[in-house]
Amino acid sequence: MRGDAPDRRRRRLLAIAVLVTSALVVLDLVGGPGPGLLRRGAATVLGPLERVLAPSGRAGEDELLRDNERLADELRQARLERAEATAAAQLLASPTTAGAEVVPARVVGVGAPGPQGIVRITIDVGSRDGVSVDRTVVASGGLVGRVASVAPWTSDVLVVGGPEVVVGARVGAAGALATVGADARSAADRGPGELGLALVQVGALAVGDEVRTLGSVDGRPFVPGVLIGTVTAVQPSRGRLAPTGTVRPAVDTGSLSVVGVLLTAPRTTPRPAATGGSS
Repeated sequence: MRGDAPDRRRRRLLAIAVLVTSALVVLDLVGGPGPGLLRRGAATVLGPLERVLAPSGRAGEDELLRDNERLADELRQARLERAEATAAAQLLASPTTAGAEVVPARVVGVGAPGPQGIVRITIDVGSRDGVSVDRTVVASGGLVGRVASVAPWTSDVLVVGGPEVVVGARVGAAGALATVGADARSAADRGPGELGLALVQVGALAVGDEVRTLGSVDGRPFVPGVLIGTVTAVQPSRGRLAPTGTVRPAVDTGSLSVVGVLLTAPRTTPRPAATGGSS
């Protein structure tokens, strides 16, 4: 009977440890105190219990380490899933996707970066999800790029700023026509991650102007009105037709976790003709 008492005590302490660990995980998932406070609380409560419960010998220590690593992995995965759920909700609630049919996707791969940063990403949706080549890809903040190739369950996306992506744009309240991309200005004139912009008509360009997509035929590869970024610098024309500038992208592609593919149906209704001079 005496031998049973330590076992019962150990089982009770183990149950307490499990309950405390579960409570800490739940607090973290629902946005409780900061992670530093949670870690200090866990160390305060679980430290003495671990010392009591840990079996003697190296095998017991190894088992405890494996359990701690498993719990840490589960907690990291839960945090990742919570962050992705938040990003997906922000995407669907943003003006970028208002009124559009969207396929949310996770970023699962990143291509080798170029001089101006990431030029290609892989997402976990493909043809079986209704995705096709030359669809617009966005994040909650604005434009990401266009779909370049599609497999059944994945797609490759060319990111704005890469050498293969040039976007027709409108700049500022006047809507001056421009092009945005890697080659609009020499790389030496731009900071890391910035885009080049060149007006294609005589017009004014000012720091702070918003730059949005002009739009393509049938919305492919780019639908109209998506925010590309903001003008950060202007270079005088100096003999050219119009000034050029640099643009800070609206989306940081280096920190993307969730994006959306816009599914826009081609226009099927003919546009009616109008008679000139009529009122």
